[in-house]
Amino acid sequence: QVQLVESGGGLVQTGGSLTLSCAASGKIGRIDAMGWYRQAPGKVRELVAIIRIGGSTRYADFVKGRFTISRENAWTTTYLQMNNLSPEDTAVYYCNIPTTYSDNYVTLTWGQGTQVTVSS
Repeated sequence: QVQLVESGGGLVQTGGSLTLSCAASGKIGRIDAMGWYRQAPGKVRELVAIIRIGGSTRYADFVKGRFTISRENAWTTTYLQMNNLSPEDTAVYYCNIPTTYSDNYVTLTWGQGTQVTVSS
């Protein structure tokens, strides 16, 4: 089993930046993709970005050009660099391993996530 722990959230002003980290432990050698997801108050959880073992990435339209996902080669840590943040980015951010059939479904139980709050 793989364990994931998110960190790096906080309070930032509009236009600011944050870098989130996802620390992985356990059987990380089996990971072939990692995703960042977020859930805003009163909204469903949504996909933010995915990075795959070959280095390819996928982003939600609402973060293209502002967020960058990256990882350490051994999947020990996956990052989400977030720039030009807006209040609409306020949410709890989670990392998880997407399923092989859909990036919108994940394989692990959700962790606690890390809160990102963007003030106007």
